Amino acid sequence: MATPGEKLAEALSLLKALQDNGEVAIHTGELPGDQRTLLIKRAFLKEVSKGWYIPSDPLENPGDSTAWYSAYWDFCAKFLKHKYGNNWCISPEQSLLIHAGNWSVPPQLIVRSPKANNTPMSLPHQSSLFNLKAEIPANTTTIINGIRMYQEQAALIYSSPAIFTSNPIDTRTGLSMIRDASELLPMLLENGHTRIAGRLAGAFRNIGREKIATDIVETMKAAGFDTRESDPFAYRLDIDLSPRERSPQVNRIKLLWNEMRKVVFNNFPKSPGMPKDIEGYLKKVDEIYVTDAYHSLSIERYRVTPELIERVRSGEWNKGDNQADKKQKDAMAARGYWQAFQEVKSSINAILNGANPGTQLSRDHSKWYLELFDPSVAAGILRPVDLAGYRSSQVYIGGSKHVPLSVEAMRDVMPVFFELLEAEPEASVRAVLGHFIFVFIHPYMDGNGRIGRFLMNAMLASGGYPWTVIPVEKRNTYMEALEKASAEQDITPFVQFIAHLVELGMQGKPEAHL
Repeated sequence: MATPGEKLAEALSLLKALQDNGEVAIHTGELPGDQRTLLIKRAFLKEVSKGWYIPSDPLENPGDSTAWYSAYWDFCAKFLKHKYGNNWCISPEQSLLIHAGNWSVPPQLIVRSPKANNTPMSLPHQSSLFNLKAEIPANTTTIINGIRMYQEQAALIYSSPAIFTSNPIDTRTGLSMIRDASELLPMLLENGHTRIAGRLAGAFRNIGREKIATDIVETMKAAGFDTRESDPFAYRLDIDLSPRERSPQVNRIKLLWNEMRKVVFNNFPKSPGMPKDIEGYLKKVDEIYVTDAYHSLSIERYRVTPELIERVRSGEWNKGDNQADKKQKDAMAARGYWQAFQEVKSSINAILNGANPGTQLSRDHSKWYLELFDPSVAAGILRPVDLAGYRSSQVYIGGSKHVPLSVEAMRDVMPVFFELLEAEPEASVRAVLGHFIFVFIHPYMDGNGRIGRFLMNAMLASGGYPWTVIPVEKRNTYMEALEKASAEQDITPFVQFIAHLVELGMQGKPEAHL
């Protein structure tokens, strides 16, 4: 008779086979009932709705949303195909966000289908689907990562006017990817979309695409449509979005920076200016060497490994932490942090001696990363390949609705990120947006939070601001502010949070470094 460990190992083997086949959402018929029950009982499987499950981590804390957020889009793709076949698509507004590179989990995903019944469906962590009974315009859809959505041009045409003010960054990003008016005019002319044509013309003129705007209006008028141009945005931005840029994420990062920098400038204490006593400044940095104890929250979606199966089979696995392993990992992390700290000080020294902060960061950040994880590789906790640099697969952030950029998009935007830092005249903007955009991109498999805070302090130094510790007691406030900026594009809470800590440091108050 099989032991309990052998039974669980067999169930995990089936779960792993499904995951290896690309299955993240699992339907009740894909796992035998007794094995499914065992996996649920041992917290390797979590129910999403009746008959539907996702893999989970048995060590996660109660209420942890990471497993759900990382599986969300895969679940939606499989569930909706099972429910509606090929006769469905998400709303044009959500389609537009995705074309702009925004895969954040929405509070409610509107799904259009002639088979729908106009009812909501509750999902974990206050998310939901709304099944909208509606026809889908012919020849307007495409599929990305299993999600049926409006093509980019159709999404711009059929989205409601409200999206231009509720989500201006992603809408401008979508507009910036249109190369010529001919991409939109066939659909506008065929359906007589006079008012929409006027709105789009105004939107293109708002982002500086004068030719597209003029071509839309003149062509519609030549065809007999009385088209009146109107700008749907609430304001204009002074920004150059090259029509030759083919990565929406590059334009999105530029727009985020341009939109958010004024919030930083208006809410941050004035720069003290570059310190004259460089040695004294660096001495204070040395004196403040107490790590803020934040570990990276970058988490890949949970996967069953062959090693785990063998540990379960042999009876060695349990849900408790292996304290010996934990102590070794903590020791290696502390050593790596100290080594990286020395490299950051060297970078700050160069900046205080006149180096361009963005250029210096571009040169040095890979050294910080290597030092951060070198002890773990030396101890055999990580593999040498883990020091290879930028990640080569998708990552997820624990508990966040924000989905970091794909590998391809990440490699597109990192050079632009450093260009923005190099060109930015305000140290406060370099510090706050440097930290935020870096973790928004999430270029490494691990250590993004620590590198992001090192980056912030190097950029603070470029304006003479003091080294600023983010207290572990403020962890929740810090993470919530980052989430607000990442998922909702509202940077104000994060700016105010960092500005308050910096002000305390400038006043010399000890609670600044608790």
